[in-house]
Amino acid sequence: MRSGRLASRVDRVTTHDVAVVGSGVAGLTVALETSGLDVAVLTPARPGETGSSQMAQGGVAAAVGPGDSPASHAADTLAAADGHANPARVRMLTEEGPARVAALLAIGARLDLDRRGGLALGREAAHSHPRIVHANGDATGAEIVRALGAEVRATEHVRCYEQTTAQEIVVQQGRAVGVLALDGQGARVLHLARAVVLATGGIGQLYRHTTNPPGNVGDGLAMASRIGARLEDLEFVQFHPTALAVGADPMPLLTEALRGAGATLIDEQGYPLMRGQHPAGDLASRDVVARTLWQRLADGGGVRLDARPIVDRDLEKTFPTAVRHCRAHGFDLTRDPVPVTPAAHYHMGGIAVDGDGRTTVPGLWACGEVSAVGVHGANRLASNSLLEGLVFGARVGRDLVRTTSEVPPIKVDVVSRRADPLTSLSSDEALTIRTEVRDIMWERVGLVRDADGLHEARAALADVAARLPDGLSPSRRFVDVARLVTEAALARPESRGAHFRRDGWAAGSVREAGRR
Repeated sequence: MRSGRLASRVDRVTTHDVAVVGSGVAGLTVALETSGLDVAVLTPARPGETGSSQMAQGGVAAAVGPGDSPASHAADTLAAADGHANPARVRMLTEEGPARVAALLAIGARLDLDRRGGLALGREAAHSHPRIVHANGDATGAEIVRALGAEVRATEHVRCYEQTTAQEIVVQQGRAVGVLALDGQGARVLHLARAVVLATGGIGQLYRHTTNPPGNVGDGLAMASRIGARLEDLEFVQFHPTALAVGADPMPLLTEALRGAGATLIDEQGYPLMRGQHPAGDLASRDVVARTLWQRLADGGGVRLDARPIVDRDLEKTFPTAVRHCRAHGFDLTRDPVPVTPAAHYHMGGIAVDGDGRTTVPGLWACGEVSAVGVHGANRLASNSLLEGLVFGARVGRDLVRTTSEVPPIKVDVVSRRADPLTSLSSDEALTIRTEVRDIMWERVGLVRDADGLHEARAALADVAARLPDGLSPSRRFVDVARLVTEAALARPESRGAHFRRDGWAAGSVREAGRR
């Protein structure tokens, strides 16, 4: 395979207290919670214009309504996690959630209000109470990132390096001391820092069908793995049940809140598909609903989302994003059932961290979807992802304020200015690799897995890797992450949550000894 070898050198060096890679909800929250520190935010685009956070429709789950409590929220989260979550971390999530919602309001986030002026609360699958806080109906992520981004841009201690793509974490004597990145002109910039935070998002683009934007390719996992950080629970990939079944990449998401409001999943004849499948019906957890729809489609049937039962809810106002997505592809959600399909949506696994986001590598923190903090377990509860970014992003920021002053400033002369070579493929070659890997992952490491398929995926991915030139490249990282997920799936012979092995056994409700 032809390749171009980029210069193995560093063109420019910057020095900061903290380097944050990523500008979604988690990364921006870290930046805002690090008052008194010199913070660099490295982002491929303007904050709020890329990544999954700004695409999130569902909302933020928080126990802020009458009759609800953090304990109830925690119980729902643990139940959805299929016995694989960390109860102490879940308590952090649910007990600190209401304060994070209040913090959003304090910086001017325009959250939806009810007629009495209180927060309008919706209900989604597997929640026992209405506790989903929304903004602009189903455009919650965009509004939260707008508010956080505006606050970051007005904050003197934070500098955003836009058009910047992280390539690798720099380590000196076993400690993360910076990030090597490419700027918009292709220069290699070494951003030295006393602390590095990865908030790079998920891995959905590893799959042929996904709701994730093009940048969600697992770069953070690849960079962390390369320097020896422990990764955890990579086999747990959540597939959202209701992506609009059209030839788009990413596939438009039709928020779960539609079913929370009363929309139903039906077949071509109008029969309710979740009837008899689970006591909660259409509001069963995502893994249950997604596998039911997957089986229906595998058997040659059709799947439709029918919002006609809730047309009196003024869908144009309450679900404007979903209505717009459907119209863009020739469907009228207010009048007709629309075709849906499961699609890769969220990664419960990631870089192993403690409750303050510390990884196993000194000087490296992680938060948001790239991390595995233990709150989602084997299956994430709806609308807990934005909440996780807010809660644990804030915890990371506070931990950095407490600890970073103890670390001596990183000096340029103690860090090698030479970097590992970067290898570039032609755009056609890179696209071929990406398409091949996404097909392998969808067919063999998708919603329903077995040993034969996983072994086939392992061999096929090894073949792809062998065809890549030596050196760092986006394609190399892409293949590496796919191989890590595949190996994790092979290592877990049971079925648990989003990891379903048709040749395995159903997991019990108690975590195995020795985990976390």
